[in-house]
Amino acid sequence: MTQPSDNQQQDISFTVEGGVGIVSLNRPKALNALTLEMIRELDPQLAAWESDPSVKAVLIRGEGGKAFCAGGDVRAVWKSIMEENGGKPSGLSRDFFINEYRLNRRIHHFSKPYIALLDGITMGGGVGLSRHGAFRIVTETSMIAMPETAIGLFPDVGGSWFLNQCPGWTGYYLALTGARLDAADAIYTEMATHFVPQAKLPDLQAALCAADWSAGTAEAVVRKIVQSFADAAGQPKLAANRSAIDTCFQKNSVPAILAALEAQGGAFAREALETLAHRSPTSMCVTLEQLRRGRGLPIEQVLAMEYRMTQACMRGHDFFEGIRAVLVDKDHAPKWQPARIQDVTQELVEGHFAAPEGGELSFA
Repeated sequence: MTQPSDNQQQDISFTVEGGVGIVSLNRPKALNALTLEMIRELDPQLAAWESDPSVKAVLIRGEGGKAFCAGGDVRAVWKSIMEENGGKPSGLSRDFFINEYRLNRRIHHFSKPYIALLDGITMGGGVGLSRHGAFRIVTETSMIAMPETAIGLFPDVGGSWFLNQCPGWTGYYLALTGARLDAADAIYTEMATHFVPQAKLPDLQAALCAADWSAGTAEAVVRKIVQSFADAAGQPKLAANRSAIDTCFQKNSVPAILAALEAQGGAFAREALETLAHRSPTSMCVTLEQLRRGRGLPIEQVLAMEYRMTQACMRGHDFFEGIRAVLVDKDHAPKWQPARIQDVTQELVEGHFAAPEGGELSFA
């Protein structure tokens, strides 16, 4: 088993209990946000467990009671460019996304049951740690979102794939607005698979660790145990607005989506318009193009495309302004460039899908 080095022990830890490999994310003060070092620890550990016949399943959880994982440590990426590399793309701005996306691919293809306990906040990179696995368990405290258009980025970590798996056009709504999902809406949009009350999570983990793995396939054993703890999550709020979502978010441009929401009227449309008014115009246009291009692609092509997009963002303006406004100065008043959706050119959007100067993402 791969062991974390001393200075990383507090950030991520690995144990095996009764045939279950357990990953604990241990950055509670940072809401368990992923660092490059954590990613570099987790990826080979999953590879080792996948080839170890004594490990039947993997469970990943966040410590601290507030979050599963609030995302990747994009502030560290921002700092490496703005404060340490003279405003130019840095080694971290390349290495972070390369390693994170390779980890996403490993989880996507993981051959053993992979169980994520999405208790509390799960955003961005935390969705990448969970959505690619087979068992995604939410609780009454769960809050799931892909909020990247608010920081001048786009919904990555395979979002081009899994947001296209959401029913109807709900994935496009989630991608552009960054809407927050509770447990019922997470299950409705297929971001989660089961609802288990928070109080039952310790018993669920104990049952998995005490499982009789000779009782069937590992997936069947896990599914039976999870279902024995699962409960109804309640009525999804998005279901009531599904018609409006499908009508408006199927449009082929962001201006057309905004116009459709204006025509739709009602509280839901007004709230969506208010949200979109504060998002990066460039990010919204790039995100819509991303989802359209990603539809039907295998995960490798999706992640390679998203890596191109990250490197374009590292050379642009809005990512740095978004991080400044939301995570550094926290004034929540970003000055986007361009500031108006009608000023986002097709050339600017297309540039986000061009081959990066430092080479393509590979999975050798």
